[in-house]
Amino acid sequence: MASRLRAHIIRPVPAVTLLIVAASGLVSIAVAWGVASGRIPAPLAHPEARSLHVRPVPRSGGIAIWAGWLAGWAVAAQPDWALVGPLAIVVGVSLIDDHGGLRPRVRILVHVAAAAAVSAFWLGAGGPFLVLEALVIAWMANLYNFMDGADGLAGSMGVVGFGALAFAAIQAGQAGLAIPLGALAIACGGFLVFNLPPARLFMGDVGAVGLGFAAGAFGLKGWTDGVWPWWFPPMVFLPFIFDATVTLVRRMLKRAPMAVAHRDHFYQQAILKRGRHAPTVAAYTGWMLAGAITGLASLRWAPEIGAVLLVVLAAGFGGYCRTIVRRAPTPSDTRHAG
Repeated sequence: MASRLRAHIIRPVPAVTLLIVAASGLVSIAVAWGVASGRIPAPLAHPEARSLHVRPVPRSGGIAIWAGWLAGWAVAAQPDWALVGPLAIVVGVSLIDDHGGLRPRVRILVHVAAAAAVSAFWLGAGGPFLVLEALVIAWMANLYNFMDGADGLAGSMGVVGFGALAFAAIQAGQAGLAIPLGALAIACGGFLVFNLPPARLFMGDVGAVGLGFAAGAFGLKGWTDGVWPWWFPPMVFLPFIFDATVTLVRRMLKRAPMAVAHRDHFYQQAILKRGRHAPTVAAYTGWMLAGAITGLASLRWAPEIGAVLLVVLAAGFGGYCRTIVRRAPTPSDTRHAG
């Protein structure tokens, strides 16, 4: 795989294509503004047991991300409907869930079925690989949703994560993969304008579940096509994968009910103890950038040690999470006023 990666010739993406992809952000900003201002109807996220906000905020802002992404991808290149079709089903069901709520079993069945369709028709998998890839995509969809609970956190992961995958695709000379990834990163940036602390807009399940689904699908696509090795996507999305997975395991060991809202994620504990969103989001974004930069550098110069670097980064982030658990809470209000 290392020699195969090094053999790619970097081909520049045409300037007009870059401009079209960049326009994804403008479309995303326009739609996000419409939702945040109430001109586009959207449900409100009211404070509840798992919330870290204290007043209602418009949700379903993720539609801005998908509007910007599809606009940029459709104009710059031909969208691949083997991916877009199943993803649209997931996004549609998530939008319904934002408005009225669906049973968890229904959501999971839709996620797995859509992931299986992507695995079979977009990734070309069969047999055990189809099942494995479908489970990876479905898990990524849900873990990303678990991590969408702080102002600016999931949006920042979208910008950094998909941006890193886009750079890796460009580095490998794969413009056809770089275009949708770059458009998605920029569309996340447009949404992030209204989602930074204090957030005026939440992405909701329609954004978070879809982004996780896309992260799993694109990560596997690059691996199966030889664009990057297996360790690269987990390194890029390390903070989300680590936090969500370890939190789930910890709750399972404590025999805590899985369907009950909670604040056990490390990022939630950090915000509750600090009393503010911004420092935690900044720290997580730093870890996101560390994973992206390390991964891209390793791809370029030393792909054979990428798996070792992934373990090192995971250990470092695990150490950071331990400091969160041990940190004493501040005496200030532990819920953001935004």
